[in-house]
Amino acid sequence: MSLAILISGGLDSAVLLGDTLRRGETVHPLFVRCGLRWETIELEYLRRYLDALAGPNLKPLIILEQPVADLYGDHWSMTGRGVPHAETSDEAVFLPGRNVLLLAKSMLWCHLHHVPAVALGALQSNPFPDATPEFFRAIEDVVNRAVNGNVRIELPFALLKKKDVMKLGRGLPLEHTFSCIQPLMRLTTNTPHSGHHCGRCNKCAERRQAFVDAGLSDPTVYNS
Repeated sequence: MSLAILISGGLDSAVLLGDTLRRGETVHPLFVRCGLRWETIELEYLRRYLDALAGPNLKPLIILEQPVADLYGDHWSMTGRGVPHAETSDEAVFLPGRNVLLLAKSMLWCHLHHVPAVALGALQSNPFPDATPEFFRAIEDVVNRAVNGNVRIELPFALLKKKDVMKLGRGLPLEHTFSCIQPLMRLTTNTPHSGHHCGRCNKCAERRQAFVDAGLSDPTVYNS
């Protein structure tokens, strides 16, 4: 079976991709670049993650351009000002319409390249309005109607909590994943990445807790 996977630098989509490869399926990794502040560093980590999993079933990374600067303006994801910190709720990191943007373009890519499905790592606990079963059914229907297509949206983790997903990731090269929304630039050039986790933002806190809850050693270097 062949499918596309919406992949970021984060843990959930990375585990989804790795677990799918373990099951012998052919994967087309799709990264949608929106111009968010952390994406350059995120892509560095992602490329290393994919290199670590290289094999005949892993197709080359596809980068789709979907800039949002004209939509988001001075949003924290563009400016780095007022980034949600470790104590803020998950709702604080909502990026308006993110799954609309990601899925519309990725579904169209699948349609044009004859890939029957696109999967993403949405979890049971996702609180956002564009991550409900009703939303996914609706956007699958409307995009397919627009091109007379039949691309499926697959949600393998929809009934799982973060801890369950992390347990599926045991043995995967999770040191090459990236979850920070306020990354810091490295001051030296003899390191594999140009930036690292701040240790203070909402996503860093979520990442730390995910490793703890799953009983896994956290390979991440945090600034604090």
